[in-house]
Amino acid sequence: MKVTILEKKPDEEDELIVKCDYLDENLTKLINQFKTGKGKMNFYKDSKIVFVEPEEVLYFESVDDIVFAYTKDCVYETKLKLYQLEEELPSSVFFRANKSVIVNLDKISSLVPIFGGRFEATLENGYKVVISRNYLNTLKEILGL
Repeated sequence: MKVTILEKKPDEEDELIVKCDYLDENLTKLINQFKTGKGKMNFYKDSKIVFVEPEEVLYFESVDDIVFAYTKDCVYETKLKLYQLEEELPSSVFFRANKSVIVNLDKISSLVPIFGGRFEATLENGYKVVISRNYLNTLKEILGL
């Protein structure tokens, strides 16, 4: 991908031009981020709204219909459901590991096959996530395995 940055004239408006063969999911999300100005995600902790970069999140987990975002140092609550996070987050980085967990692929330190055709991912913080058989083929595609 080539990135070109041009200086605009004083009377011109800021403009983003995208040239591509087709508009894929990741490019669409990137364009939406530019339009909305959304970079950070808002979470809740101790009745405060906290803003966190998505890259800091190790994984999201749904427990009793409440979705939590886990970072290296903290656990936050989010009002979004897992399916909404899947739509909002880039699929090249965030991956649905099982019906209750979305994991940040950049935070996986190792993958190990376990019984039943599943895999176990160990994250940077030592937490282990089981990747169910239903999602394993997608993971293999993303990782080129």
